Amino acid sequence: MEPKITHQLLSSISLLLLLLSSSHSNPLYDNLVQCLSQNSPSFSPITSVFYTPSNDSYSFLLQSSIQNLRFSTPKTPKPLAIITPEIDSHVQATVICCRKHQLQLRIRSGGHDYEGLSYTSSFPFIILDLVHIKSISVNLEENSVWVDAGATLGELYYRIAERSPVHGFPAGICPTVGVGGHFSGGGFGTMLRKYGLAADNIIDAYIVDVDGRILNRELMGEGLFWAIRGGGGASFGVILSFKIKLVYVPTTVTVFSIHRTLEEDATKLVHKWQYIGDKFDENLFIRIIIEAVGEGTNRTIQATFNSLFLGRANQVLKIMKESYPELSLQRKHCTEMSWIESVLYFSGYPKGETLDALINRKPQPKSLFKAASDFVQEPLPETALEEIWKWCLEEEKPILILDPYGGRMSQIPESALPFPHRKGNLYNIQYLVKWEDENTTENHMNWLRRVHEHMTPYVSQCPRAAYFNYRDIDLGRNEGMNSTYSEAMVWGTKYFKQNFRRLAVVKGEVDPGNFFTYEQSIPPLFLDGESREICVENKNKNLFLFPVL
Repeated sequence: MEPKITHQLLSSISLLLLLLSSSHSNPLYDNLVQCLSQNSPSFSPITSVFYTPSNDSYSFLLQSSIQNLRFSTPKTPKPLAIITPEIDSHVQATVICCRKHQLQLRIRSGGHDYEGLSYTSSFPFIILDLVHIKSISVNLEENSVWVDAGATLGELYYRIAERSPVHGFPAGICPTVGVGGHFSGGGFGTMLRKYGLAADNIIDAYIVDVDGRILNRELMGEGLFWAIRGGGGASFGVILSFKIKLVYVPTTVTVFSIHRTLEEDATKLVHKWQYIGDKFDENLFIRIIIEAVGEGTNRTIQATFNSLFLGRANQVLKIMKESYPELSLQRKHCTEMSWIESVLYFSGYPKGETLDALINRKPQPKSLFKAASDFVQEPLPETALEEIWKWCLEEEKPILILDPYGGRMSQIPESALPFPHRKGNLYNIQYLVKWEDENTTENHMNWLRRVHEHMTPYVSQCPRAAYFNYRDIDLGRNEGMNSTYSEAMVWGTKYFKQNFRRLAVVKGEVDPGNFFTYEQSIPPLFLDGESREICVENKNKNLFLFPVL
C-alpha cells in the first residue's frame, strides 16, 4: 500500500506544479481546457465559468461559500481551478475531464461542510461550485418541487411559501445551507418529529455519474437512489437536482423561546425534558440550546427552550400545561405566525429582518469553529448534566444543541435510508465551539475533544453514533485515495451503522475506480461472499467493529 500512495502523491505534485505554472503553451493545461471545451456546447462554453488563480474572480469565488474560517487561511490548500457550471453539460464535462486527467473533484453547494471537505484537499483538485445550478420549480398539483442542488434552504422555503401558505418542507434551520449536501446527508430541522428527514421526502433525483451520464431514479436504479438519500451524494456522483414531496403546514404556527439559567432551575428542566421531548405531540418540537453567558463571577449556564408548534398558541399551552408544567409556558411567551415567518425566526438573522433575506443569500456571521455530535438513548442523570455545565464554563463560546427525536423518526426502519438513527434515540447532541483568534485554534479544538471523550459513558454505544451532516474528521478519515472498506469502518459505522456495508457495495457498483473520493467518502466494497460485522468491547470500554467474512 505505501509505495502505491507515494507514487500517487508524487504524480499529484508533478501535476500541481505543471498546472500552477500553466500558460497556453503548457500541453497539460491546454489538454484539460480542450477536454472541457470538447465536452460542453458551443452556445455555452465552459471556459466562461472556468477560473484559475490568475483570474480576478478566483479569490472571491473561493471565499464566497467558505463558512468555517478554519479553512480560509494562507496555509489552506487552494484549488487549481474553480468551475461554476451554468448548465448540466458543464457538470458532465467537468466529471469526464477531471477523471481523464486524474484530478480530484470537490463538489460544493452551500459550503457548510464542517470540515471544509467540499473545498479543500491535500491532492491537486478542482472545485465544482454549483452556485448557479439553483432552479426551483414548485408543482402544487403534484404536491412536489424540483430543486437544484445549488439552491439554498432559504430559497427553497421562500419559493414554496410564495406559492402556498399551507405547504412546507421538513429540512434544516440554517437558510444558507445548500440543498445538495444537506438532503443527500439526511437533513433534519424543526419538523422532523412530524415528517422525518428531508431525505425521507425525496421522490426522484438527477445525478451525473462517473461516466458523465445524467441519470434519474429509473436509470440509476433503487440501490443508488437509496444511497444518495442520507449516504452523501459526493461519494457517488454529482447531484444535479432532487424532486421532493411537499408536506402540509397550518396557516398559523406558534413559536417560543424561553431562557432559563442554572439559578432558574435549568438543570432540572433539561433533566425532565429528556424524558418527554421525544414523546410530545408530533406537531411539537422543542430543542434546547446550552450556552455560557455572563461575565466574571456572574458567568453561568443558560438553557434556551426553542420551539415550533404546528398549530395555535392555545393548543400548545394546553399540551405544555399537561406534559411540562415545570417550564411555566405562558401566552406572553408564544408568538403566532406563518410557517415561512417561523423559518426566519429560527434562521439566526437579527430581529426585523425581512423574508427577502432568504432569497438574497444574505451572508450570516462567519467564525472559526469545530463541532461533533452524539445520540442519546438513555436520559443523563442530573449529576452528569452538572458536569457538562462545568466543562462549558471552561470555554469562551461553547454551544450544545439538543434536538429531540421520536414521532415520525421512530416509525421509519433503520435500513429504510442510509441515515440509521431512528427508534430508540431520545435526542441528538451537537457540540459546537467558536472562536475568533486563529492562534488559539488548537486550544478550542482540544476542549471540544475532551468534552466528547467525557460524554462516552452517556451516549450511544457499539458504535458510538454520529450524524454525517455534522462532519467530524476526528472520527477517522480515508488516508490517501485507496482506503479499504475495513479501514473506513472506523468512521463509517459511526455515521451509518449497519447501512455502511450496503453503501460500500453500491459504491463498488457505480464507482468501482473510486473517482469520487475524499477524506470521508464511501469506499467501494467488492464481495466474493457474505460479510457481517461484530461489535467487541474491550476492558477499557473502547468499542471496535470487526468485519467477519
